[in-house]
Amino acid sequence: MALIVIAAVCLFAWKPLFSWLGNRLVENDGPQKVQAAVVLGGDAYGVRVIKAAQLAQAGYVPYVLVDAPKSLLGHESDELIPYAVQHGFAASLFRPILLPPEINSTRAEAKFVGEYLKKNRITKILLVTSSYHTHRAAWLFRKMNPALTVIAVPAPDPDFRPDDWWTFRDGQKTFLLEWTKTIASYIGI
Repeated sequence: MALIVIAAVCLFAWKPLFSWLGNRLVENDGPQKVQAAVVLGGDAYGVRVIKAAQLAQAGYVPYVLVDAPKSLLGHESDELIPYAVQHGFAASLFRPILLPPEINSTRAEAKFVGEYLKKNRITKILLVTSSYHTHRAAWLFRKMNPALTVIAVPAPDPDFRPDDWWTFRDGQKTFLLEWTKTIASYIGI
């Protein structure tokens, strides 16, 4: 009987199920006034830094901390901050957090950035990252920094649309990789 129910769900309700699974990756707490926005690294399209800059321009935060992993030619912020400035945002809105090369996961990023925030007496942030990354990133930031209030704000990412991710290759890859990382984070690996 259970197999018949599973088969029926797969046959008739796979689109709503896939959409629900895609939307489970996205956390949107809605913007609110806080001490700073934190943009996580890995922003290949500039959507995260632009979203954070828009939030700053709207008065939700006084400035944007750009989490900057090491890249081939410097740090990611060396490209993202000028990109945001080219899009009309003042350079004075941004401050880079330069990550050492050994910071190579969201878990390590959450710990390092959390220490930076604590040292700078920042207790409440808007965490801005790609939509598919918001749930896991916010969960890890809260877990690694229990005294920090984390408000997740998604930036739309061209590689993922939660309601139809299965219809294009980048959506499929993003969905599978993020769910794998989410499960790994929950079990502690």
